[in-house]
Amino acid sequence: MNSKPVLFLDSGLGGIPYCRDFLKRNPNEAICYLADRLNFPYGPRGKEEIASILTALTEKLLKTANPKIAVLACNTASIAALAPLRENFPNLPFVGTVPAIKPAANASKNGKIGVLGTERTINDIRSLHLADDRCEIIGVAAPELVEFVEHGFYNADENEKTEIVKKYIKLFRAEGADTVVLGCTHFLYLLEDFRREAAPFIKIFDSLDGITKRIEYLLEENDGILRAEKDSRPVNRFILTGTNAPDQFWRDMAQKLGFNLCLLEEL
Repeated sequence: MNSKPVLFLDSGLGGIPYCRDFLKRNPNEAICYLADRLNFPYGPRGKEEIASILTALTEKLLKTANPKIAVLACNTASIAALAPLRENFPNLPFVGTVPAIKPAANASKNGKIGVLGTERTINDIRSLHLADDRCEIIGVAAPELVEFVEHGFYNADENEKTEIVKKYIKLFRAEGADTVVLGCTHFLYLLEDFRREAAPFIKIFDSLDGITKRIEYLLEENDGILRAEKDSRPVNRFILTGTNAPDQFWRDMAQKLGFNLCLLEEL
């Protein structure tokens, strides 16, 4: 049995839905969630820069949080840095999040797959070979949607959420897509809005369930050697990069999760 935490890394709030889903199904596991507010957003950055940022963060977190599994709860981070992180830290299992293009392609009737993501994800999407070559990938970068979720979502009313989602659904319908993949973890905050606006013409896909199952698979390997005790009562942490004191927004987020809030520099 292993009481070390499962680490979730993202540039901001995007990985929280993955963290919540995993925690709901695995309440005895300790969690560390890191929001890299210092380097937000990752989307406009180059792959080498993102890999460098995450390598440095992982080095610090190995010394302080000592995780047993690291989850890159960010499509951009996974595309840019998963391979070098696995190479640099061979003893730490990494789980990456990539757009759920394969299930979307399997469900598509016309082979036109919409992918909504950051600039980095859309630029690299075709090199990932996540779908059959016969499928047409319609990639749309939406950096303003990332900003909206990170900074405006919690104060936005339902009309604002609907209008920002409707714009993208209209675009994908005009291109003929019959399936759309939410290729950025931030967009899961608007998952139900996307589903409502897309129905019945477009089916929406995400990678939430698949990521939780992958983490659970790693925990169960080797007779569950990485699993925590069933009666564990873990102390979960919400970690921020940067030296500025957390403002009320971050304190509220940590409180909603029931996590202890701290700065990476304090660990």
